[in-house]
Formats: sequence, C-alpha cells, structure tokens
Amino acid sequence: MSDTTVYDRFDHAAAAIAQQVIDWRHHLHQHPELSNREAATAHMITEHLRSLGLDEVRTGIAGHGVVGILHGGRPGDRVIALRADIDALPVEDESGVPFASRVVDENYPGGPFPVSHACGHDCHTACLMGAAQVLAEARDALPGTVLFVFQPAEEGPPVEEKGGARQMLAEGALDDPEPTMAFGFHVVPLPKGYIGVREGNQFGASSLVKITLTGRQVHGSTPWMGIDTMPAAGAILTGIGQIYRQVSAFDPVTVTIGHIEDVGRFNIVGQTTTLWGTIRCSVESDMSEVQRRVETLAAGCASAYNCTGTVEYLQDVPAVHNTRPWVDAAMATLERVAGADRVRHTDPTLGYDDVSEFVNRYGGLYVTLGVQDLEFDDAGAPHPTAGGRGVYFNHNPHFYADDDTLVTGVRMHCHIAYDHLTGALVAQG
Repeated sequence: MSDTTVYDRFDHAAAAIAQQVIDWRHHLHQHPELSNREAATAHMITEHLRSLGLDEVRTGIAGHGVVGILHGGRPGDRVIALRADIDALPVEDESGVPFASRVVDENYPGGPFPVSHACGHDCHTACLMGAAQVLAEARDALPGTVLFVFQPAEEGPPVEEKGGARQMLAEGALDDPEPTMAFGFHVVPLPKGYIGVREGNQFGASSLVKITLTGRQVHGSTPWMGIDTMPAAGAILTGIGQIYRQVSAFDPVTVTIGHIEDVGRFNIVGQTTTLWGTIRCSVESDMSEVQRRVETLAAGCASAYNCTGTVEYLQDVPAVHNTRPWVDAAMATLERVAGADRVRHTDPTLGYDDVSEFVNRYGGLYVTLGVQDLEFDDAGAPHPTAGGRGVYFNHNPHFYADDDTLVTGVRMHCHIAYDHLTGALVAQG
C-alpha cells in the first residue's frame, strides 16, 4: 500500500466520522469539568478507546488522565505521543451556541465557579478521539506505536493539588513505550483551517505567583488600631505593571494579578490579603529576573505600609519550544493536511501550555489550528470576515470554534503520526 493510498484512507475515514467528532465536541462543551475534576470526561474517553480494541488503555493517571496504546500491524521502533488536554475553565459561557455550558461547580476550591470550554479543549479531545478511531481502523498500515495521551489539568490544578503533564510523567505514564516524538495542537483565533507554526517558542514560560500580605486585623472604624494590608496591595498592583520596563524591551514579559482575596467583610481591616497572578516570559531565561523583581516590589510595598509580604512561585511551566529540525521535518506533512498556502509562520505569544513537558523531553512539535471567522489581509494580519462571528481569544467568555474545522484536526493527528512512524517526519541534526 503506497503512502498516498494511506493518506487517502485517513482522509476518507476522518470525513466519515466528522459528524461524530462534532457530536463528541458538543457533548464535552455542554458538560465541562475543571482541572483535576474531569471524571466524566475521562470516562467518556476511556469507553471510546476501549471500544476500538486498542492494545492497552491506562486510566487514573495524574488524577483523570487516560493513555491509549495502539501497536501498529507493521514492524517499527518509533513511538509517537498524540496529546490532547481535557479540562475546562472557570469562565461563564457566552458563546451563544445551542450547546453552551450552564454548568456551575459549587465545590471547587475558591468557588463556586461557572465552567466552560472557553479555551477549546473540547475540540482537542474530540479530535484526538476521532484520530484514535481512524488510526485503529488503519492499524495494518502503521509501523511502530501510537500513544493517545489525554491530559488533565492543563490549566493548572488547585494549588494544593498535583496534576497536569508533569504529574503524568512523574507517574510513568509514557515510560513504556517511551515516545520518540510528541505532537499536539491548540485551536486559536486564526482563519478556519489554517495551521500556525513557529520556530522557537510557540508559547511562553509561565509561573503562578502568590503574594501574601500580613497586617493586624481590626474594625474598619479604627484603622489606626491595626495594620491595613490594602494600601500595600494597591501599591503592588500599581508597581507590578511597570516591571516590563525593567527587563529588555525586545523580549516580552508580563506580570498579571488576576485574583485578590481578603477577609471578605466590608467593615474589617483584614489580617491578610493574598494576591494571585501569573508571570509570562517569551524568553525562559528571563523568568528568574522577573521573579526577583516581583519579590523586591512586594517586600518594599509591604514595608512602606508597615506590614509584611511573602512571595511564592508555584506551577512553573517551561516554554513550548519548537526546534528548527522538527519544524522543517513537519512542513511537508502540515502542507499536505491544510494546503501549502494555508500553513503560516506565526508570531510568538505569552500564552502557556504544559505540553512543553512532553515536547521538551521527547522532542516533537506543537502547532495551532485556526477555527474562527477570520481572513488574512494583504499584510498577512488576520481580521474578522464580513458577516462572521468576529474574533474572540481563548479564555474569553465569547470564545467559539467552527465545527467544520475539527476534521482538519483529526487528519493532522493521523498524517503526523504516520509520517513519524514511517520515518518521513524525523528531526535531523
């Protein structure tokens, strides 16, 4: 059987299950689950993988992670890990689709929270479920082994819990067999069906920051009797926005405080105020310097207002780095899937994705897939299509993804897997 025949076989099989993939995605979108709580999602994935007659289906990894193992019908030593993230976000669903989420998690730490797939992980999961079906049906054409890796807690587990890609590796999820390549993609606001790829850091390095300010609690009518942490919190919020000016302007960084906790009573000067935020660096080596400057700022602001401040860094995630050999090796495959004119080299982003744990360890590639009503202008910049739904970035309550693009995601997994297993997609040098 020629390679061309195998590619056609993948494409026809993906088209045949396109509606099923869409149905899976709609179900997942209506029933989202937050990080480390993806029990029903994992059950759905597990039942599907077991129905395919895979050689093994591993469950309960790093919480609710699932790994399916498919040994090909032809001899081969290569092993590819295809990865999808399965968790949702504490974001209200305002996408306006008929299958919008109305889920509220009443018990999640810090909640209750509305829950939605505002980052597109429902698309990733459905596409990999579809790819597992297509590749299982084509087992006879595959040399080597395919690992279908469904990862929980990509968005980060509650801070007191372990989870995510690093925990999957710590539990030996991919030790036997060990991948020779890791691959995945993320849906993004690019024109529908376009694949974005970047040599270098596709996504930035990330660190969760927790700043705890401690004063002395007292009634709000007598603030001089206590020590108020709120002025220090305000000073940190003001100063933290200037840290980007203290490192090279040619390598973007950002520090964002997204959540503040205090005693929760309008007439009390609280004992503590806690600021939660994230640091993002386009160049990973900048992270330690930015962290040092956050510590200096927090300590100085706390001291200025007669309270104390401590800084903790949690859930550090390395940058997703695509090396040139892997990008070069994959270009022919990506262009075959999307069309030569629909593969674009994209700009860096300060988003993060802990797929980096897999790509950094085993080598491989992470790309993006456009799913929105956009088009490129003459300068190569995406802008909304007339009469379309507009542009909404990931984590926005209005984020949406076009269902008809999902089949491209299924095909991309299959073509990448086959090309790697046959040796056509291997980094050189």
